[in-house]
Amino acid sequence: MKKDLPLSYIELSKKNLIHNFKALKRIAKNKKIIAVIKGNAYGHGQNEVINILEPYLDYFQVNSFLELKSLRKISNKKIFVFGYIQKSDLLQAIKLKCTLSVFSIEELHNINKVALRLSQGQAKKIKQEIHLPIDAFLGREGFLIKNLSDLFKELQKSKYIKLTGMYAHFANIEDTTDFSFAQKQIIEYGKAVKLAKDFGFKNLETHISATSGLLVYEDSNVLNTFVRLGIGIYGLWPSKHIKDLYKNKLELKPVLSFKTKIAQIKNLPKGHNIGYGLVYKTSKPTKVAIIPVGYSDGLKRLYKDANVLINGTRCRVLGRIAMNMFVVDITHLKNVKPEDSVVIIGKQGKEEITAEEVAIKNNSINYEVIAKINPLLPRIIL
Repeated sequence: MKKDLPLSYIELSKKNLIHNFKALKRIAKNKKIIAVIKGNAYGHGQNEVINILEPYLDYFQVNSFLELKSLRKISNKKIFVFGYIQKSDLLQAIKLKCTLSVFSIEELHNINKVALRLSQGQAKKIKQEIHLPIDAFLGREGFLIKNLSDLFKELQKSKYIKLTGMYAHFANIEDTTDFSFAQKQIIEYGKAVKLAKDFGFKNLETHISATSGLLVYEDSNVLNTFVRLGIGIYGLWPSKHIKDLYKNKLELKPVLSFKTKIAQIKNLPKGHNIGYGLVYKTSKPTKVAIIPVGYSDGLKRLYKDANVLINGTRCRVLGRIAMNMFVVDITHLKNVKPEDSVVIIGKQGKEEITAEEVAIKNNSINYEVIAKINPLLPRIIL
């Protein structure tokens, strides 16, 4: 272990990130790839991931105005912003050159007014590009089919807006072998795209699939021109079902490792309490290590039956996770000392703790586990 490493940090494998992207791109064939880097690139580090992937693609997707501003400082690639941009931020967002999503006719009018304002005094009229979200039975953001006609009429009158694409989200395509609901969504989404064409909106970019949709649907689909790659490019599977489906066909390699170092080692007697809430008491003399990360770094306070890796060996978490530290049992280890490396997520020797393992023990999913990692922790690229 190099002595100049931070106390706690996130390690990123550049090789694995590029491997995953290229492997999924081969499956996507001729479809264009949008790399999803919202949520601090799923906890990996937005700017670090951009710097690695920028030579390989042309499109990034973020969720917020703040993410857009951060990305624009280091990249001129095309950016899709699919989250809501409040009225007071629209001027700056449009100046930063991006494709916006639209959540209401009122927002459409606001975008048109801002683009008109920016066009005044310019030799060429500014036309703000938008991609339109369709609520294809997800019940989240987007427009229902019954409301699209009114929206398209307003779009036809909006001289400073250009509709260049439409999109939707699958609700459960990664979780089931029953494709019926996904098919229902596909049909609904197809109706929306057809209606747009009937209103004269031609050559639209269309996309409904994230990593999961790419792996179980897009191969036979000719409608969509884009796929949105998120969890897969980070080397994680959308679900166990899809992982099993692609066994021996596709290898995704985890990009992220979460590492720290032992802060303290001590011997506790039998009957000694550990941690807040008095939920754990030693049943025998126990040698413990104090680990200097906690729930402020993205771990869950009640992290049951959890392990970390020290010297390539699993060590059990004792008691509750505190804000900045927790305790593990190292009674079974020899030759362990302060500042030895500790792996929260990742490999050490022959052992590995995956984001999926952490998710199962937290009654969560791998997406949440990595996205909640503290963005202030240093990201180190191998």
